[in-house]
Amino acid sequence: MKSITTELTQILATIQRPGDFYAHGAVEIFTPHLAVEGVGAIALPLLKQQAEQLVANAERAPYGRGEETRIDTEVRRTWQIDAAKVEISGKHWAQTLQSIVADVTRQLGVTGAVNAALYKMLVYDEGSFFVSHRDTEKADGMFATLVIVLPSTYTGGELLVRHQEREVRLDMRCNDPSEARYAAFYADCVHEVLPVTTGCRLTLIYNLLRQGKDAAPQPPTYRLEQERLARLLTQWGSDDGSGGEMPRKLIYLLEHAYTPAESSLESLKGADAAVTPVLMAAAQSAQCEMYLALLSISESGSAEYVYHPRSRRSYYGDEPDEFEVGEVYERSAALTDWRALVGPRPVFAQLPFDNAEICPPGALDDLDEDDVEFHEATGNEGASFERTYHRAVLVLWPRRQRLAVMGQAGVVATLPYLASMTEEWLQQGGDMDAPSWREAQQLSEEMLKTWPTNPWGYGKENDNATLLDLLRRLKNPVTIERFMTEVSAAGIYRQMDNEALLQAGVLLPMPRFAELIGRISEVNLSSCDRFGRASHNALSACAELLRRSLELPQADEYAKDFIAAAKSLMAAMPSDIAVPAVAVVAASSGLTTKPVFPATAEMVLDLLRAFARLDAASMTELSAELEAQVLASPRAFDLDATVVPAAMAAMGYGVGASLRQAARRHLAARIAAPLAPPTDWRRDHLGVACTCAPCGELRDFLADAQRKSWAYKAPEALRKHMADSIRRSGCDLDMSTDKNTRPSHSLVCVKNRASYAFRVEQREADVRNLARLEA
Repeated sequence: MKSITTELTQILATIQRPGDFYAHGAVEIFTPHLAVEGVGAIALPLLKQQAEQLVANAERAPYGRGEETRIDTEVRRTWQIDAAKVEISGKHWAQTLQSIVADVTRQLGVTGAVNAALYKMLVYDEGSFFVSHRDTEKADGMFATLVIVLPSTYTGGELLVRHQEREVRLDMRCNDPSEARYAAFYADCVHEVLPVTTGCRLTLIYNLLRQGKDAAPQPPTYRLEQERLARLLTQWGSDDGSGGEMPRKLIYLLEHAYTPAESSLESLKGADAAVTPVLMAAAQSAQCEMYLALLSISESGSAEYVYHPRSRRSYYGDEPDEFEVGEVYERSAALTDWRALVGPRPVFAQLPFDNAEICPPGALDDLDEDDVEFHEATGNEGASFERTYHRAVLVLWPRRQRLAVMGQAGVVATLPYLASMTEEWLQQGGDMDAPSWREAQQLSEEMLKTWPTNPWGYGKENDNATLLDLLRRLKNPVTIERFMTEVSAAGIYRQMDNEALLQAGVLLPMPRFAELIGRISEVNLSSCDRFGRASHNALSACAELLRRSLELPQADEYAKDFIAAAKSLMAAMPSDIAVPAVAVVAASSGLTTKPVFPATAEMVLDLLRAFARLDAASMTELSAELEAQVLASPRAFDLDATVVPAAMAAMGYGVGASLRQAARRHLAARIAAPLAPPTDWRRDHLGVACTCAPCGELRDFLADAQRKSWAYKAPEALRKHMADSIRRSGCDLDMSTDKNTRPSHSLVCVKNRASYAFRVEQREADVRNLARLEA
C-alpha cells in the first residue's frame, strides 16, 4: 500500500506547466509623462481637481451583452477615455511596462513574445463599480487583460477574479506615491470591480496579445489532478491519528531555492508555481490548512583532516589540504518563516517535524548544504564543523487537526494561545457547551501530551502555574486532575506552583486532592543526592503545600486524608548521618556556622503548623518526631538559622515545646558567655587553613598583639591568593591595594573589631529573643 507522502508526490509530479489564471504585483515607478486630450498633463498621484476634469471629459463606459453594446449604470458605473486620447511616455515608462508584462506572463504561465496594447483609461470615481462579467476578445491574439492602477487615493474598488471554483480578491490600492499596482487575468475569467467608497481610482487597461498562428494561451487547468489530490487529502483528514500510521502533517519540498525574503506565492518559479495553486485548491476542498515555510536544519560535530599524497604541501609538511565532515554531535531541525496560503497565519514561530512527514520520502537524504564552516583544532579541542540546510516547503494539515499540530510547537506558542482562547470564552459568557470551550479543552489536552518532562525544560519558570490557572478558569476538574497526576506528581514541580495547585485543586473532591498532594510529595521527595538527602527546594515546597492544603476551609473534615503526605515529608527530613560537617566561617560574616544543608525555619514551621491541623494523636506523634529529628541534627538544622526562629514563630500554634526549650538553653548560654572588647591587636588566626609560607606570615601577623597593619608586597597572583585566604578565614581584617609601591603593588591589611561588633549585636538580639521565648 502506498504511503500518503508517496502518492501525493506522484500526483504533483504530473503537474508541469507553471502559472495561474491571474497575476498581480506592485512596481516602483518613475513618474511618467501622462496627458489626456481636453485635460492636459496629469499629475501623479492624481489630484481631486484633475479627477473631476477627467470625468468631465470622459464618457460612460458601456458593457457588452452578446453582439450588443449597452450602457446601464446598474451593471457598470465608471468613466472611460479612449486610448487615442491618452498619451503616456517618459524616459523609464517603456522599461517599466516591459517589466510588468514579463512578470504577469510568467505568473500566467505564458511563454513566447507578448505585447501590451493600451485599450482605454478608466476613471472610477466615488460609487463606481462593474458587476461580474467576462472580457470579449478585442484584438487578434488577445488572451488576457492587464490592469495598471496609477498612483491615486481611494478606498474600496477591489478586483475580484473567478475561474472554475476559485476566486481571488485583489486590493489594488497604491501604498506609496511612487508605486503602481497591476493585475492580469485570462480573458475568459469572470471578474468584477467592487464599488469605490471614497476618492478616485485611475486605471490603464491593456490587452495582452501574442502574435502568431498558435492558439491563444488558456488558463492552466488541472481539474483531474486537483480532484485526486482533494480525495487523498480528505481521506487523510478523516484519520484521527490514533493508529499512528498517518503523519500528522505533510511537508512537500519545492524544487527551487528561495531566501526568507523571497518566500511568497508570487516568487515561486517553474514547477513550484504550477504545483502550489493546484495543491491550494485541493487543500481548501479537503478542509486542510496550507502554508509556505522554510525547512531549516543545523548540524555540528567533529571534522577530520584530509591529506592528498600528491600534494606538495602534504608531502613537505604536516598541514592537511582540506577538512571533511566527521561525526555529527548536535542537530536541530524545524519549520520556520511561515507564510499563510490557505487558512490563518500560524501563531507559532517554529514547528518540529518528522522524516515520515516529508514528501517525497527520503528527500532529505541527499540535500546539499547551504553553508558549511570548518574550525581548526585548538588546545584540547579537535577540528569541528558547522553546517546549515534551508529548503522552501509547502506544509499541510487537516483543519480538524490544527490544535494537535499546534501542540507540537511547544509551550512558548501554545500557552499564550490557550490564554487568549480562555479569555474569549469567558467574554462570551463561559458556557461549557460552547464550541470555544471544547476547542480550548482540546488544546489543553494536546498540550499535556507534549508537556516538558524535564524539570528544566519549561519555556518559563512559571509555565506550570500559568497552565494550572487557565485550567481552573476553564472549570474542568478532569484536566486539572490529569495535570496534577502527569506533571506535578511526575516530578515537574516547583514551589512557585503551589498557589495555582491550591486554587485549581479545590475543584476536585477533597479526598482525591489529598491523595494527589501525598503523591506529589512522595515522588518529588524521592530523588536524593549522593548524601541521601532530598532536595532542599523540594522539601520546602512540599512542606508549604501540605500546610496550605490543610488550611483550606474544605480540608477541615478530611484532615486524616493528608496524613500520608505528612509522613512522606517526615521520611525525607535530613539528619546528621547524611549531612557532612558544617563549613565554619568567622563571626565577621554575620553567621557562626554555615550548614551544608540550609534547612530553613519556614520549612520547619510549615510542618509544625500542618501537623497542628491533624487529629490529636497524629499531631502529637508527628510533631514530637519532627522536633526530635531537628534537635538531634545540629548540622542539618542550625540553631541560630533554623531552630530559634522556628521556635519563636511556632509559639501561637500549640506546638514546638521542645524547640523552645532548646532555643532558650542556647540563647541563655551564649548570653552568659563573657563579652569584652579586645585589649590589644591580637586576632584569631585559627581559620587560616593554608600552610604556605605567605599564609604563615599572615598567621604571625594576626597573633602579634602590637601590630595593627601589615603590607604584603608581592606579584599579583600571590596577592590574590592572600586575599582569598583572608576572605575564606573571615579574619578581622580590612584589605586595600597600595599601587604606589614598585615593582610590585602591596596588599595592605588593617585589623578591625568586626568579631566583637558582631557579638555585641548578637547579644542584644539574644536578649530580646530569650525574653520573647520566656514570656
